[in-house]
Amino acid sequence: MEALEKEVDMEEMLSGTEQDGKQEPEKEIVENGVHNYSTKDHYVWTQDPKVLQKIEWFRDQKLGLMMHWGAYSQLGIVESWALSDADACWSRHCIDWEVTGEAFKKQYFDLNKTFNPIRFEPEKWADIAKAAGTKYLLFTTKHHDGFCMWDSKYSDYKITASDCPFHTNHYADICAHLFESFRKRDLGIIAYFSKADWHVDSYWSENFERGSYQHRGPSYDPAENPEEWERFVTFTQNQIMELGSRYGQIDGMWFDAGWVCAHNGQDIRLGEVIERVRKFQPGMLCADRTVGGMYENYVTPEQCVPDEPLDIPWESCITLGTSFSFVYEDTYKTPREVICLLVDIVVKGGNLALNVGPQPDGRLPKGAVESLRGIGEWLAIYGDAIYGTRPCAPYKKDGIGFTQKDQVVYAIQTFAAETDTVSETVWIPYEGSVQKITALNTGAELSFACKNGGYLVTAEPWTGDKTPIGRVFCLCSFDS
Repeated sequence: MEALEKEVDMEEMLSGTEQDGKQEPEKEIVENGVHNYSTKDHYVWTQDPKVLQKIEWFRDQKLGLMMHWGAYSQLGIVESWALSDADACWSRHCIDWEVTGEAFKKQYFDLNKTFNPIRFEPEKWADIAKAAGTKYLLFTTKHHDGFCMWDSKYSDYKITASDCPFHTNHYADICAHLFESFRKRDLGIIAYFSKADWHVDSYWSENFERGSYQHRGPSYDPAENPEEWERFVTFTQNQIMELGSRYGQIDGMWFDAGWVCAHNGQDIRLGEVIERVRKFQPGMLCADRTVGGMYENYVTPEQCVPDEPLDIPWESCITLGTSFSFVYEDTYKTPREVICLLVDIVVKGGNLALNVGPQPDGRLPKGAVESLRGIGEWLAIYGDAIYGTRPCAPYKKDGIGFTQKDQVVYAIQTFAAETDTVSETVWIPYEGSVQKITALNTGAELSFACKNGGYLVTAEPWTGDKTPIGRVFCLCSFDS
């Protein structure tokens, strides 16, 4: 999937293009399966003090573990998107066996009948996430294909249904066990939920003019079929309430399928159900991505990082491998690549939701686990410069990124390659007053001199065989 690397004005996104007199704005909200993100101009700060408090909690976390997992993992192809006939031009490139579009859709929807991840161990997943330095889980409770990873009483297309072989397993209600395992390790829970559902007949149905040829939106015009649309709204709100009321404390809900919104004639009245949940989950975050307004508490760039600080809460969701879903023989970013990415995001005030696609047998891919372990090792030493920080001007300059917390400015120097030169003198382009500079990893006080609007620091000699991933200098405006 190709990332869209710039902000798009919401009015432009929703204006769409005219074809046969009908608007198709969703083509600009999502391109090749990748969502764009709302601009700062469309962000609305909530007036709810509990939500504001939770937003600050969220901004402190910095690193989350995102997981796309469902029956589609068996095929090792893109999640859901190949079901949409209108998106076949890009989404079905991964289908390398001879099959018609209609036959493929039946094969895909039947994957629930063979999904049996008997090696799923939620406690191990939570241990790996904790050791990696992640602070919250962002898990796909349901993707666009409609397959529920929890025991929903409103759908038979679910992991606990009798036609899914995993339904007899102790861990059959995957969301329940996964959420509890992460909570036990003081990790937050954010529930991904697709507002579109391509399995339920109140959204996709062959009983309308388009027949079996489906696109990402409903099979009908909600304005012309209000009773059918209301049936879908009720179904969707019931499932959201179910997750919010039966699965313990939820720190946030992350709503995908940005084309499902009032501006686009697909109003599920999300704010209405979120406020109902907040009556007993006060402060719960809501990320109605790309929609803007009161219920997009933070914006969500996908597979990209903004060029500049956004000055609003935000989170980039980026894959550790090459895809959000599991891919056989995938390659994964190295700890060095991820730390450099994380620093670039954090110095601009954002969070990183690092995505791993679990295997169909229930394990996390070995290559992903090895990378996560290396990330955690670096963060165990330098995490003070990441967690709980806020941006600090000049943010990023001359290879140095800046964060601040508790009257300390952290100057973070990352090295993109393990062969980069590690100089014993480092120029830190920070113009604020500094009384003392120390090395974060050792606490050693370093000598420095003012120079050219910054500080020339004499660092501790590096004696390792490989260039470090990064090092951090603590700039103190007080002498203690």
